[in-house]
Amino acid sequence: MNIVDELKWRGAINQTTDEEGLRKLTEEKQISLYCGTDPTGDSLHIGHLIPFMMLKRFQLAGHHPVIIIGGGTGAIGDPSGRNTERDIVSMDTIHHNEEALTNQMKRLFGEENFTIVNNYDWLSQMNLIEFLRDYGKLFNLNTMLNKEVVASRLENGISYTEFTYQILQAVDYLHLHQNNDVQLQIGGSDQWGNITSGIDLIHKIEGPEAQAYGLTIPLMVKADGTKFGKTAGGAIWLDPEKTSPYEFYQFWLNQDDRDVVKYLKYFTFLSQAEINDLAQKVETEPWKREAQRRLAQEVTNFVHGEAATAEAEKISQILFSGDIQALTTTELEQAFNGTPSVDVPASPQNIVDWLVEYGIEPSKRQAREDVQNGAIRINGEKVTDLEALVDPSAKFDGKYVVVRRGKKNYTLAKVQN
Repeated sequence: MNIVDELKWRGAINQTTDEEGLRKLTEEKQISLYCGTDPTGDSLHIGHLIPFMMLKRFQLAGHHPVIIIGGGTGAIGDPSGRNTERDIVSMDTIHHNEEALTNQMKRLFGEENFTIVNNYDWLSQMNLIEFLRDYGKLFNLNTMLNKEVVASRLENGISYTEFTYQILQAVDYLHLHQNNDVQLQIGGSDQWGNITSGIDLIHKIEGPEAQAYGLTIPLMVKADGTKFGKTAGGAIWLDPEKTSPYEFYQFWLNQDDRDVVKYLKYFTFLSQAEINDLAQKVETEPWKREAQRRLAQEVTNFVHGEAATAEAEKISQILFSGDIQALTTTELEQAFNGTPSVDVPASPQNIVDWLVEYGIEPSKRQAREDVQNGAIRINGEKVTDLEALVDPSAKFDGKYVVVRRGKKNYTLAKVQN
């Protein structure tokens, strides 16, 4: 199947500048294509991941992806998808973020048939007169104002700095077209105006016969109408220090039956036959959640690797069984990240006094009742003796005590030495 037809089957195409021309080009040759990201943060989140998944599909089909880390445009600020002006990021922060994002991209795309470039390398060499003479002259003000990314900002105002962003992104496409033989730019739906500006610039400089195409992906919305990729705890990051592999795995495992097949198409490299089989199981055996489990495995493996996926599955199984003593300290930290926590001293203390003093129980009467009724577990063990001691040094390297009150109410006590 042609890569364009596969993307259409996966529901991954929102707009294309010339679908038939792109299909014909990708049948005739292996093309170079690009997507960019500005280093405004030191990690991508899963919302950013979607266009790069499309880029990865082209790579697996034999095409050559080029990724721009926007050290130049990141210093300016992309107005796309925002109602207000971006804060200017310091160059030190930009350089730090460039390194972090480059490492993430290498993990996703490997080292072969893949190129990373930084647009600071060519944008920083351009002076103001060259910019205005060579490029500014080719952009019509009325056309720029009518681009959705600018038009949506006119009511609240947009600075000249951000107004020129579409010119800089157009210059990027021209530079890659001339120097890396790039013929396709991919981006989110909010990038359509910037992408078409680049194609227009290429045609004005290289001639109308120059082959340059654009493709955008749809805005990802969940079945309940809310924005994809956000949780009560915030964004789901690709950086394991920001979102642990276990949390990452759980995010995908907990997806709604109404969304899971769409996400299998978007975020995995499973075949049509495999996805259709999983879709059938969602209809006939939804309680098994086989599609969600496969989704969690595939995406976690792609982002974090097989070992991290295996660890995430192990933690999930242990927590389901309730045998938390089988967790290592590192696994415990992943599993209970975000759980309500309290700070406790390292010294042993009577369980009733301990539960009340650190706010896990509201009163000694309630604490005694819950202990006697078997509602309290310390590090996975049921405690029914009112004279029992809680010894924070007994488990998890003396760093944590896990308290479960009832069936689902967990508290993580962090031991202060």
